[in-house]
Amino acid sequence: MKKTDAAADGATGTVEVPRFRGLQIPPLDRAIITILPPVLILAVLITVTINPTGAAEAISTARTFVTGKFTWLFILYSVVAVAVCVWLVFSRVGSIRLGGPAARPEHGKFAWYSMLFACGQGIGLIFWSVAEPILLRDENPVVPAGPDGAAEGAMVWSYFHWGFTAWAMYCVVAVCLAYSHHNLGKTLTFREATVDILPKWSRRGAGVVVELLAIIATVLGLATSFGFAALQFTSGLASFTGLSSGPGIWLLVILGLAGLTAASAFFGINKGMKRISETNSVLSIVLLVAVFVFGPTVFLLSNITQTFGSFLANFTTMSFWTDAGTAGGDIATWQDSWNGWWTVFIWCWVIAFSPFVAGFIARISRGRTIREFVLGVTVVPSLIVMVWIGIIGSAALYYDDRSERGISGAVAADTSSGLFVMLESVPVVGSLLLVVATILVATYYVTSLDSGAHALAEFVAAPRKAGPFFRVVLVASIAAVAVTLLTLGGTAVVDTVQTGTIIGAFPFSFVILLMIANLVRRLLTRTPETLRLEREVNDPHPTAEEHLAARRAEELEEGDVDDGPETHRPLAAAEPVPSPQH
Repeated sequence: MKKTDAAADGATGTVEVPRFRGLQIPPLDRAIITILPPVLILAVLITVTINPTGAAEAISTARTFVTGKFTWLFILYSVVAVAVCVWLVFSRVGSIRLGGPAARPEHGKFAWYSMLFACGQGIGLIFWSVAEPILLRDENPVVPAGPDGAAEGAMVWSYFHWGFTAWAMYCVVAVCLAYSHHNLGKTLTFREATVDILPKWSRRGAGVVVELLAIIATVLGLATSFGFAALQFTSGLASFTGLSSGPGIWLLVILGLAGLTAASAFFGINKGMKRISETNSVLSIVLLVAVFVFGPTVFLLSNITQTFGSFLANFTTMSFWTDAGTAGGDIATWQDSWNGWWTVFIWCWVIAFSPFVAGFIARISRGRTIREFVLGVTVVPSLIVMVWIGIIGSAALYYDDRSERGISGAVAADTSSGLFVMLESVPVVGSLLLVVATILVATYYVTSLDSGAHALAEFVAAPRKAGPFFRVVLVASIAAVAVTLLTLGGTAVVDTVQTGTIIGAFPFSFVILLMIANLVRRLLTRTPETLRLEREVNDPHPTAEEHLAARRAEELEEGDVDDGPETHRPLAAAEPVPSPQH
């Protein structure tokens, strides 16, 4: 985005694009959005810490209700996300460029892929790429068992849960935000991407509710992930240093990761997030290549080829599988449903993380066509995910068989230790890979928290621009929540709050469905007036009115002109010319 003071540069000056053409938030609404989330979050922390058992039981009951009654909703939502992404790629709207016809990408493809992958699934993939294939290797639905039992199905379900469908769910939210912001000049917030489709009388209240849900989901989601990242990082350290896990180590890890994230958030996307994300990509490639070369190469090639084919053959069936026999009756607990453990749980996770993941992806994607955007956010990361799981997960199954289920035992005792136990089995370079994987846990989470801080700053401060110090404050606040959860309540409380956050995906799914419907409506009803608005919003050259306002402002500063009546007050140099609301 270009931003220069028009008063200083005169006719050659540029203005910030996209120009703001959204709705100004009334002071009362802004106060609610700013003050209420920390109050509610504090209330949640106090409740869960004082009565962890009661909170866990209440959240478990809610999870059982959502799983038993609404599994079909989450399955259909995921299918809708895939269908919308396919439509965006193959329809004429795919040629629309985010930021208008003259916009060009701000980041190269390697940096772009690195940043969107790091904020989307980096830390979760490191956690589950071993754990899920191991936990599902003896029993899983849909995929027929082969000569080696259900191990093939374990790989296929892992591809499914972390691959194309999950990325389509992120993508469809991100494209809603990106088009609203870059093309229509709205703030990069859920309220501005959603409320247009609602009756006018309901938009103000609905906008406040939508933004509160997005802010609370982002803070609690990042804080609980921060806690689990600290646990996994500690597991990595223990694998090659002998350190034992405990509150003291957790606190040091959180402070260290928070410090790195604060520095990255302060320096911004180009200097902070971009460089760390590119480092993530390089280290990930090193890890994959080392496991492939020094591990069971022939087995890896064979298993990847076989399971990729099985994934393609079973994709449609898995996409629509609701476990109808279980869902049709009253289940005593969500644990009675396979989907409750896996698909519904992971889809809820994706929905809960959509606010900050999609918001950040939208921010860094200006200049790309919708078609390029969708393919880049779905196909490329999905292939990366499948290759990652294909190598890391297959190696875990191979070494598990040759260690008399040693990796299975380690995962059963501590899910976060699975990757490190597997890497210890890799000949020659295993010890070095433990260090690389531990660094990756840290850097992937730093990029996730950094992207979350950027998105959260936009939610809270919009339409004003949040400065670097404000992002640092947000990082510190999230770290404080994570410290509180771990030191006062331990891992059980972290797990309870995270589960509660994921259950919060249930109401948020309706917001996203409204937002998708609004995007489709906006794209199908584009008029010449819409095209004119897109050009105006993304024109970096000051208008004649802005030049005049800038000159008047400069003259007033020099004392040459009387300000006159209030009705003739000139616009500030960076203030956009008023235009009809769209």
